Amino acid sequence: MPLAARTMPPEPPQDHLVTPEQLCVGLFVHLDLPWFSHPFSFNSFKIRSADQLKTLRELGVTRFRYDPERSDVQPRGTAPAAPAAPPPPPVEEDPATCAALAAKRERIARLAQRKRQVIEVEKAFVKAAGVMRNINKNLFSRPKECLEEVDELVNQMVVAFLDQPEAALHVMGEHAAGEEAYFHGLNVSILSMMLAKDLGFSRSQSQLLGVGALLHDVGLADIPERVARARHELTTPERNLRELHCEYGVRLGKQLGLPEPVLRIIAQHHELADGSGYPRHLKGDQIDPLARLVALVNYYDNLCNPGDLAKALTPHEALSMMFAQRRSKFDGQALQVMIRSLGVYPPGSVVRLSNDALALVSSVNPVKPLRPWVTVFDPDIPRDEAIMLDLEQEPDINIAKALRPIHLPPDVYEYLSPRKRVTYYFDADSRQGRNP
Repeated sequence: MPLAARTMPPEPPQDHLVTPEQLCVGLFVHLDLPWFSHPFSFNSFKIRSADQLKTLRELGVTRFRYDPERSDVQPRGTAPAAPAAPPPPPVEEDPATCAALAAKRERIARLAQRKRQVIEVEKAFVKAAGVMRNINKNLFSRPKECLEEVDELVNQMVVAFLDQPEAALHVMGEHAAGEEAYFHGLNVSILSMMLAKDLGFSRSQSQLLGVGALLHDVGLADIPERVARARHELTTPERNLRELHCEYGVRLGKQLGLPEPVLRIIAQHHELADGSGYPRHLKGDQIDPLARLVALVNYYDNLCNPGDLAKALTPHEALSMMFAQRRSKFDGQALQVMIRSLGVYPPGSVVRLSNDALALVSSVNPVKPLRPWVTVFDPDIPRDEAIMLDLEQEPDINIAKALRPIHLPPDVYEYLSPRKRVTYYFDADSRQGRNP
């Protein structure tokens, strides 16, 4: 059966109704209640335990819709549902249900704070993007001012990643900024700084790393735009010309007075551990340690965000390919740290959850990468109010598999808005909105 056909099963007809007494484990039910008025994570789900069954029967609902196609069993009893009866007398609230609803309301408050926090992160990203925009336009006309802005931006990242070990990575919405090419430098710098923390880099090394990562493609300024930002397959002469950006970048970096370690990053950010990189085909320890890290992250971001976006890999596909097929090209320790830091499902991945819901991975949990935050598709909830789940707090829900956005039905694609161009930023205080 095609993926789209089984991704969005038809809404259960209104006549597929059961009484609370007919509910049973294995039945897929739909709650016609506001999301905040019941203790469950979703309005639609398969009953999996006696506790869930007990809670459903105590909600005071006289009829439940169910979906026979997604149920493992038939409702209890075979008699058709009786005509609607007068509402029963009020049911005395069970303490356990009250406690579950209280916990749900606490979680709603925490999710609201999380959404406010994401807005603040997006504001910080827009500010950082403005710095990159200014650098691209004015680096050579006002070098002193631009380099001061670079140092300030990198210092913010050094403080975030080295002093706050729970700084988390977010995938940014395209409304936060456009798809301008200079976000590549911001991506590479942020991801490199995240890895530097776990690799034990010193503060001074991290500062140099961040500056080098932001400016690693500075030499593209001397390459014709049609080649530097090509969206077509490069010819051999065009490829040879583009590869000169490493040499041109070193020359420009010396004119700007950049320190030697930054110049080595600019010179070597396309060198690969197996010698297959360029321009000098260096191997292993011949490549500067800072440049090896930038080369790894640069390779990953280019797979996710190539010039021709039709060839873009999902973050999950890119990381999987690098590990399974191309690991000899990279520093082994850095690659392992990158996989551990980004998780098996990096931010920007579209996933199917274990309860068949579809979701977009929105940020990494730095402590438990397999339990990220996700934004969930639910047609009954407006897109602007979409459920955000912290999978660390949802022990019964796991990520089952990653999906290609192209396989999503149009309404799911529109709702989740998987990014054509994956752009990252960091949360400098991810402890907000998390349980202490």
